Amino acid sequence: MSDSPAERVLSVGGHDIGYPHGHLGYLTQDEENTLQNFKVFLEEKGLYKSGDKPSHDDQTLLRFLRARKWIIQDAYQQFKDTEEWRKANQLEVLYDTIDVDAYEETRRLYPQWTGRRDRRGIPLYLFQIRNLDSKTVSTYEKNAETTTVSKAKTDGSTPQRLLRLFALYENLTRFAQPLCTEMTDREHPRTPITLSTNIVDVSQVSLRMFWNLKAHMQAASTLATAHYPETLDRIFIIGAPYFFSTVWGWIKRWFDPVTVSKIFVLSPSEVKPTLEKFIEPRNIPKQYGGELDFEFFDRPNLDPNIREQITWENGYTDFPEGPAYWVPVDGGKRLACLAVGSKNGKERRERVCTIPVAFPERQTSTSVVTEAKNVSVATGNGAATATEKDVIVEGVQGLAISGGNPTDVVTEKVSGQALTEEPTAVAAA
Repeated sequence: MSDSPAERVLSVGGHDIGYPHGHLGYLTQDEENTLQNFKVFLEEKGLYKSGDKPSHDDQTLLRFLRARKWIIQDAYQQFKDTEEWRKANQLEVLYDTIDVDAYEETRRLYPQWTGRRDRRGIPLYLFQIRNLDSKTVSTYEKNAETTTVSKAKTDGSTPQRLLRLFALYENLTRFAQPLCTEMTDREHPRTPITLSTNIVDVSQVSLRMFWNLKAHMQAASTLATAHYPETLDRIFIIGAPYFFSTVWGWIKRWFDPVTVSKIFVLSPSEVKPTLEKFIEPRNIPKQYGGELDFEFFDRPNLDPNIREQITWENGYTDFPEGPAYWVPVDGGKRLACLAVGSKNGKERRERVCTIPVAFPERQTSTSVVTEAKNVSVATGNGAATATEKDVIVEGVQGLAISGGNPTDVVTEKVSGQALTEEPTAVAAA
């Protein structure tokens, strides 16, 4: 077993066209030109501010460009819709003031960050669908629609249960991804992490349960693909029952072919060897053939390499429950983790720890880095939103099977439980 960064993992079909290509540091000249033109176009539309402290970081803009196949007009429309949606639902206020217990109630229904990363340094999440039984979901949705858990106002059309879900996406983009970005024990340490890898366990789930969850999953996935594009790298579906080809027929129609190609449906014999191609054994939960002590509902079991970089403060020895995000301190040389949200009706602003910034020049060239001791709001999509306390910084997971491009109908020939003859992604025909 090696703890060093592993060999490069090729993208779907064995072609090296996935991460980090299309990301900062690995743009073609055409892609770089498109990014610059996109900034100019957004600035003309009043959606972007350039300068030493740009309103949005480059890695965020690139997510929208990749999602819309580098077509500026299409990326602009999705970006505009997302900005309007975030403003109408006060996503920053939601994340900053959400009740910690309500946040944790939502977190327990959706993918859990294991505290580990895949071989490329991308955060690894685990999702066990069987925990979303109809009674649990019904009780949760009823409570979500009848209980006010934050100071955020909404657009009136986005259900409260989904807004609480998107607090988890905010955690992905503001907490987990920035933390993993600063870890240099990976092949491309200068390239920001903007993705996630997911193990989705569908064992012990009946066809009826899948059917009962259909509307719930589709609503969450549609909004996630629209407003958190390109936050997904891979999904490994494990424990698929014999009828899963029927379920797959519903699910795949929510996504475009690129997203479908990121979904691996594994037979029992494929689980361990396939996961090990993407994830070191020490970071794979034991129930899937690895060495990691991690059960669903557990708090993150932090990677020892991450722990080595952390300087804990104020009595903390681990990350607390509830939302948190990172803010620059020490002139941009370090990032401080702030635990936010509300407990017993009182907002918290607790400094948990600091980590060193691996490449300060990356912060100043692509991110908002204004420093402040009291930070009220950070934006999950990197948008700058100043408050009376001054300033801001850049920044799930919701259903794991989301986060790709906006949906198109795709067709696929499926056969049997595994849906693939080899442990490769299910690709569009």
